Amino acid sequence: MPGPLEGFRVVELSTMITGPLTGMLLADLGAEVIKIENPEGGDPFRGYGGGTYSAQFCTYNRNKRSAAVSLKSESGRRFLERLVVKSDVLIENFRPGVLERLGFSDARLKELNPALIRCSITGFGKDGPYAARPCYDAIAQGLSGMSSQFLDQEKPRLAGTTISDNVTGQYACYGILSALLERERTGKARRVDVNMLDATMAFMPEPFAYLTQNGEIADAYLRVRNSQAYAFRCSDGKIIAVHMASQQKFWERFAKAVELPELIEHPSCLTLAGRVEHYDMILEKVGQSVAGQARIYWMERLERYDVPFTPVNSIPEVFEDPQVQHLDSFAKVTHKLQGELTILRRPVRFDGQRDDQPMMAPPTLGEHTEELMREFGFDPVS
Repeated sequence: MPGPLEGFRVVELSTMITGPLTGMLLADLGAEVIKIENPEGGDPFRGYGGGTYSAQFCTYNRNKRSAAVSLKSESGRRFLERLVVKSDVLIENFRPGVLERLGFSDARLKELNPALIRCSITGFGKDGPYAARPCYDAIAQGLSGMSSQFLDQEKPRLAGTTISDNVTGQYACYGILSALLERERTGKARRVDVNMLDATMAFMPEPFAYLTQNGEIADAYLRVRNSQAYAFRCSDGKIIAVHMASQQKFWERFAKAVELPELIEHPSCLTLAGRVEHYDMILEKVGQSVAGQARIYWMERLERYDVPFTPVNSIPEVFEDPQVQHLDSFAKVTHKLQGELTILRRPVRFDGQRDDQPMMAPPTLGEHTEELMREFGFDPVS
């Protein structure tokens, strides 16, 4: 079964995460994605850990074809022009001004193909006091306020996976899809601009509402206090988490499950507001109880009492989780030279299925250059 974007062609002029993820999301929906790479090393993400086929690169570049073409050369620019004329979308995440200096201003792109959706991804936007600065994930997280929601202010140390990069790619895909829909209805082809700062703030709207509506400055613990979310270490050293939100029934069931039913009638815990205010007291009392038994013991009790809970899985444990296995979240793809890779399947199903997701391994650098040259009417040896 073809994917819903079958027949749409995307030209990707991007590196690292934001642009490549945008292209991959479209490719997973069936679009043809052609990644243009510098012949001298290609996407810098390729070289992490040595070689040109790193785990980092493979994570964001499945279901694409790679053409190693220098856009600084006349032949490379002519090749890109031909692609632009015959494509539906162009994605780029250069710093502002780079594409223009290469001869592909927005006006030029529209001249080449009036129906082309142009998507530009930047760190801070096309203009403004920070526009020319370089930007990576930690920079956008810090500037947007996101890092303040995770950091220990006394002993600051960055941790965790990429967030700003990934949400920016998702918002860019969202913008492209809406622009394609509008173009199909009206014929109008939009320019889509997404920046990492805006995207990261949009992804975490709650702390801004806390301040503007409640006068509260969110720290790393305000949201979990309000949501009544807790994590506890068990006797075997493993961690379990619960999230009760505002429902009284979950609080009462939780108190019974952790063998502290007296908390239900505790004066400090009778209301949600009281439990929010006395979060640290609850954390300490329940933590002492939970520390007396292994995680499996508490998992069985919490499930019996129908409390929202989870083991805090390590990455290896995720692969073994029964629900993850049931969902068939991972798949194998094979590259003719690089061998077998494990990939995450697209999380979106249509009519209960996702069998229409292409399953092509990430390309090696320039793997499809000659093939694409021929398809678009160029002599690959010239």
